[in-house]
Amino acid sequence: MLARHIQYFLAVAQYEGFTKAATALHVSQPALSQQVRQLEESLGAQLFDRSGRKTRLTDAGEVYLRYALRAAQELQEGKRAIHDVSDLSRGTLRIAVTPTFTTYLVGPLVEVFHRRYPNITLNVRELSQEHMESQLLADELDVGIAFDEVHAQDIDACPLLLETLALVVGKQHPLAAQQAIGLETLGAESMVLLSKAFATREQIDRYCNQHGIRPRVVMEANVIGALIEVVRRTTLSTLLPAALARAYPDLVAIELGPQPLQRTAVVMQRTGVYQSAAARVFIEVAKEVAATFGDNAAIASFN
Repeated sequence: MLARHIQYFLAVAQYEGFTKAATALHVSQPALSQQVRQLEESLGAQLFDRSGRKTRLTDAGEVYLRYALRAAQELQEGKRAIHDVSDLSRGTLRIAVTPTFTTYLVGPLVEVFHRRYPNITLNVRELSQEHMESQLLADELDVGIAFDEVHAQDIDACPLLLETLALVVGKQHPLAAQQAIGLETLGAESMVLLSKAFATREQIDRYCNQHGIRPRVVMEANVIGALIEVVRRTTLSTLLPAALARAYPDLVAIELGPQPLQRTAVVMQRTGVYQSAAARVFIEVAKEVAATFGDNAAIASFN
């Protein structure tokens, strides 16, 4: 009964009215109004101001909303916990990765996971790290794979792999035969880079500023596939994970020296979240697959 009261209260708050909320909940408006009245009576406080065209939260309603949202999230987690099947014969897992991982990590990871656990449905999303963290906190994701610069509180991050970025060129590029280049050579390159909306671009710009490098950026792209196509077909170069380049036979990854451009990939979950059996084995598989990429460093236990 309490769960229903919370659900109805949240719906009225969301739609700012009983009519729309009743439609969304597939209940009659009188039934909805009665349930909300019962909740207000049990709390001894009026939660909604019904005097205007829109139904708005009172001060008491605003306070109660914070706790109701938290309670609804906990109840949803409890429902998933009850339905979690430890033998992994069924289940659903909501995963998010930052964009560069979709080009080289997601395929091998899903391949291994699906082969071992074919009855677990994976919902995979590509998100920026900022959106990933907010969705983890809102219980809209189970696991995220991003980088160790975690910004939000209440996010646990476990090291997954050490990713090295390299100068990535096509086979026709004048530097394609080189195994490594110095920073002076990098600074002379004409490049196509990811747009500033990407965490990767932020890390590239920071690296260049630290070393006094000013490469000529002739193009920016917000789609990694487009960037790769440009590099494959021109003599422009880019900076991307070396592991990504190895996934394409007509791309070459050239090491940067003397100081490499590296970052640590992490597996993220909300602090204290119920960890389903599917989430546990997914993280185990992610560590195993990450170990096959040559730059990986510390793969620790997720606590």
